[in-house]
Amino acid sequence: MPGETKPQRWRSAGTSAATALGRLPFTLATAAVVLVVGLAVGGLWDAVSDRSWYPDVAYGLPSFEASRWWTLLTGPLLCAAPIDYLPVLLGILLLVGLAEARLGIRWTAAVTAAGQLGAVLLAALVLFLLRGTGWAWAQDQARAIDVGISAGVLCAGAVASATLPSPWRQRLRLGMAAYVSVSLLYVGRLDDLEHALAVAGGLLATHWLRVPRAAETSGRLSRREWRLLAVVGLVLIAAIQVVVWLAPSNGPLGDTGGQGGSGWQVLISVVLVGLLVNGLRGGRRIAWRWTVLLCLLNALLGLLVAVVYTVGKIAGADVTVTGAAVFVPTAVLWTAELVVLLAGREAFRARRPRRRERRRSTAERVHGPAPAVSDADPQTRAAELLVRRGGGNLSWMTTWPDNAYFFPEDDGECYVAYRVHAGVAVALGDPVGAPDSRARTITRFAEMCDRSGLVPCLFSATAQAAAATDGLGWRSVQVAEDTVIDLPGLEFRGKAWQDVRTALNRAKKDGVEYRLVALADQPRQVLSQVRGISEEWVGDMGLPEMGFTLGGVEEALDPRMKVGLAVDGDSRIYGVTSWMPVYGEGEVPQGWTLDMMRRRRDGFRPVVEFMIASSCLALREDGAQFLSLSGAPLARTDTAEAPTVLDRILDQLGGAMEPYYGFRSLHAFKAKFQPRYEPMYLLYRDEADLPRIGVSLLRCYVPSATVRDLLTVPAHRN
Repeated sequence: MPGETKPQRWRSAGTSAATALGRLPFTLATAAVVLVVGLAVGGLWDAVSDRSWYPDVAYGLPSFEASRWWTLLTGPLLCAAPIDYLPVLLGILLLVGLAEARLGIRWTAAVTAAGQLGAVLLAALVLFLLRGTGWAWAQDQARAIDVGISAGVLCAGAVASATLPSPWRQRLRLGMAAYVSVSLLYVGRLDDLEHALAVAGGLLATHWLRVPRAAETSGRLSRREWRLLAVVGLVLIAAIQVVVWLAPSNGPLGDTGGQGGSGWQVLISVVLVGLLVNGLRGGRRIAWRWTVLLCLLNALLGLLVAVVYTVGKIAGADVTVTGAAVFVPTAVLWTAELVVLLAGREAFRARRPRRRERRRSTAERVHGPAPAVSDADPQTRAAELLVRRGGGNLSWMTTWPDNAYFFPEDDGECYVAYRVHAGVAVALGDPVGAPDSRARTITRFAEMCDRSGLVPCLFSATAQAAAATDGLGWRSVQVAEDTVIDLPGLEFRGKAWQDVRTALNRAKKDGVEYRLVALADQPRQVLSQVRGISEEWVGDMGLPEMGFTLGGVEEALDPRMKVGLAVDGDSRIYGVTSWMPVYGEGEVPQGWTLDMMRRRRDGFRPVVEFMIASSCLALREDGAQFLSLSGAPLARTDTAEAPTVLDRILDQLGGAMEPYYGFRSLHAFKAKFQPRYEPMYLLYRDEADLPRIGVSLLRCYVPSATVRDLLTVPAHRN
């Protein structure tokens, strides 16, 4: 946080970590017991399954038939091989930790224990019943024994999935189902059978256990869920090919040895599936068509083989299907994938822009027909609507170049300005226009992004927009704070205003006066000085000048903006500020928002305080009700609320960027003007979108920065 020293940050991080760990006692105790027992018996470096006493501690049908029932207690404490400890410990920390965080210690302990015992005993019962059928796989596994707590871990994760909101609930369940299905069918060891039974039991248990549940959806699959199903199907098919190639075995379906193809065949298949998955994830129509074609070919091939096999059997011929252990279930999966793609075809309507569209400026792209009352381009139309219907403190930025615009088809009185990078549509602030249409416009914008295969988010949005996205099930995180100065009754009196009074007195003593002008109307000499001051400031940063919510000289040249200059008697400019109008309904600015703030390096020190204080007085005379000093990204005041993990990540990012852009120092500087604070949020669908949103925001702010710029900037600063 601003003003926080390194030792303070370390102590704060340590306290938060200790608090977080204290909330998961069962998870940590379970992991510690497994680790300590592994150290005690040497299982971390030597395979326990090779020890002479292994049959006495491992569970399985042979142990139960020999009345070694204590193995139900000793087996979960061990891992068969050193390599097993990593996935087991990670599973405990992630899945059991999730269950404990969502269900509490009692439910988690009960579910983990019941899932472990139930899966082990049920697997033994299944094998006991099947070994008499002559099934070779069942006979082999009926003689096997096993150790580990992984079945209980998976059961806890399956039960905890019921508490997760959509789409995380579906993601976790599909991931677990895919894992246990592939491992059971194509690896087929005793532990794979136990895992499948544990996950199935955990998912079934969620229907009658009284566990806290996330809000249920309408039951209809959304576009995202259809896309997720299609992606999981393809990934499952690719996983089968990889598993069969890497680890052929004699599983429930038979021997898979020699059925995986060559390494090149597997590589080509994986690359092809990866390309299709990337397209399906974004709802691309072209990816849908190619995938449907592949599904049809494989499904028809499977149908042809089935017909030939059936006819041959009827005719009494000795017909066998080579590679049936892989071919048959894969054909079934391709058929199921085809059903999903056809049933959810409306989720795959996004088209790649044509070449001519990609060459056009993004500011010329608009979604939704323009109303007949205006033939203006989208940027001009947006500016007209902003002036007529009003917006927020940052809304003027939506009229800048490089924005695309979304106007809802059913409402021409509201719009969203956004930029697209890395497949993410980053909306700038709240929707602009009629107040009663803004929440509905957010919903329409999200739907447009969903149809187009884009990830929607709103950046620097207000609490009102956050309330609207709450109804969509979105998440929010505070990324800045707007600092607002109320002008009526403002007086620079009292100790809190000492720095401001000093700046005003110093300027008067040095013969520096304040001028509020339209920069575009100023003579060339003034423009030259303003550009020189700005270029000096940019050069000192070592990074390209930021954009998006941070304007510069070009934006300040708009005649509708006001620019404040600190000028001495020799016409030498010491500092410059630019102010964006904030419109309410009525076509008259109600306030002004600070954009550009530059000072000459060799000017008198408190010139910025002087310019802001003078702006307050001058703009109040023009009828303004407030001034917004805008928000410094990744900076905010301390609050009594405990920071989340994401809050701490953003705090660390803000600390890393502080030496280059000084966001926190700027935020602390604005506190001199005794503002009121209004939080500004990043609104997004769920945490899985955050990595792409982060990349997109970086490109929004510094689109001209290269990777080399970002990597070498510390050297320039030092």
